[in-house]
Amino acid sequence: QVQLAVSGGGSVQAGGSLRLSCAASGRTLNIYAMGWFRQVTGKEREFVAGIVRGAGSTNYADSVKGRFTISRDNYGNNVHLQMSSLKPEDTAVYYCSVKVTKASSWSEWGQGTQVTVSS
Repeated sequence: QVQLAVSGGGSVQAGGSLRLSCAASGRTLNIYAMGWFRQVTGKEREFVAGIVRGAGSTNYADSVKGRFTISRDNYGNNVHLQMSSLKPEDTAVYYCSVKVTKASSWSEWGQGTQVTVSS
C-alpha cells in the first residue's frame, strides 16, 4: 500500500516558476518510478515527467523539455517537479503517480493540485 502526498501548486504569471512535491509513504520499496501528469477540463490526463527511483533516469513530455525538471530525494520516495518559464498552456491540475515495475502502468494517484499560469 502506497500513499502519495502532494504539495505545491498555485498561481503564477507567465515566465514564472513553481515547484511541486510528492512524498510516497507506506510500502515504497517496490516503486519503480514516480512521475507527474496533468489534466485540463475536457481533456485526457497527459504525462508530464517521470523518474526511475533507483537509476534516476528521467523522461519528459516534449512540451515541457528544457523548462521542467523532475528530481528525487529520500531514496526516491520523494519526487519534485521544478517548473520554470511557465506558460499559460501549462495551466492544469497536476497529479503525482507511481509505477511498481517498468512494465506496469501508472497506478497510484495522489490528490491533484491546481497550477494556474496567467498571461
